[in-house]
Amino acid sequence: MQKTEKRVIPPHQVSHHLDRLAKPYLIWLYIFALFPAVIMIFLMFVDTEGIRFESMTASIENFQILTEKSTIIAFFNSLKYSVITTIICIFFGYLIAYSLYKSKIKNKYLILILLILPMWTNFLLRVNALASVFKPNNILTSIFGIEEGLNIIGTDLAIYLGMVFTYLPFMVMPIYTSLEKIDPLLHEAALDLGMTDFKKFWKVIFPLSLKGVVAGSIMVLLPCLSGFAIPKVLGDGNITLIGNIIEQSFMSMSYNQGSVLAIVILIIILGSILLVNKVDKEGSTLL
Repeated sequence: MQKTEKRVIPPHQVSHHLDRLAKPYLIWLYIFALFPAVIMIFLMFVDTEGIRFESMTASIENFQILTEKSTIIAFFNSLKYSVITTIICIFFGYLIAYSLYKSKIKNKYLILILLILPMWTNFLLRVNALASVFKPNNILTSIFGIEEGLNIIGTDLAIYLGMVFTYLPFMVMPIYTSLEKIDPLLHEAALDLGMTDFKKFWKVIFPLSLKGVVAGSIMVLLPCLSGFAIPKVLGDGNITLIGNIIEQSFMSMSYNQGSVLAIVILIIILGSILLVNKVDKEGSTLL
């Protein structure tokens, strides 16, 4: 009986098929990501009311917004909240990821799904739900019969809790993925060399999981740095971040100044992505 030989598809043909499948995504990317960025770069160097081409003149005065006191304060506020939130997420994210990694649960990815399950709901709904909980009279006070609940809306604590609650899963996922990719034989080798559990963690496990920490830090830092919904809703308008100034600029039709700030944030984001690619060239911690 004659055996049928399996046809092996050359790698270049596989790559060609994948390129064809990626074309719709590339078209979508060019229209809804690259084209708006080009428009904003153009608006940075012109002066106009709204987007009226007949009264448009070349100008670099839009860059003066970068030196305004309100912008500087908002930028430092954004930096403060994003850095502190990232540090908190690193601590709790690593604790959760490592505990899950060392646990004997068979279906660990089910736990991860439960962790990221709230992210499947609308972002603004989650923020507004937190805002209602942070007010004195809310659903929790009604259920448990408490006379007065939390009253932290409009405070720093409310913003930190909102950011950590929202972005903690972005830290847990890459750290857990990096831990799962550590060769189990390294654990046995460390113990054979006489290391204690703490030394094994500090000398072997933690250095090998730093890729996940870096990737998770970028994934938490950037949305905290550029976001505006959390400080607007949970901060009750008392605290202004750079994202709030960008939103206010576009809402008041100051597209030129808003574009300047948006492009600055975009440059920071692109630089952070390059950092992640340099640290984790294979993108293994994001899978």
